[in-house]
Amino acid sequence: MRHPLDIVAMFAALWLLASMMLDAVTPKELNAVMIAVAIGPAIVITAVFYYLRCPRTDFAVMFAALWLISDIAIAFISPAQLPHFLIVLGFLPALLIGAVLHWQRFQRRHERLPVPSAKRG
Repeated sequence: MRHPLDIVAMFAALWLLASMMLDAVTPKELNAVMIAVAIGPAIVITAVFYYLRCPRTDFAVMFAALWLISDIAIAFISPAQLPHFLIVLGFLPALLIGAVLHWQRFQRRHERLPVPSAKRG
């Protein structure tokens, strides 16, 4: 069972870790507090959906969208231009999840295909 305090502690730790990791790779003008403010709403929304036990696929798509929104928010508040790899890092979860979803759809295509008919008209 997921206890709400466990979820709060887990997502608070992830929020702090993400803020500090992004602070290490961003320009010096952008500090950890500014990054924490930019990604905070995404962390809270992700924690709420985790608590509500969203299906795994929906949770992954929602996480990728919120990660991209957070990346855009960091780019907006940054006083200096962000390196290009950080922009790619924002799109990476969406690309990976999209690729997995398309691969799963490709693997299940035989379930959707109609069976050929033996009748000739």
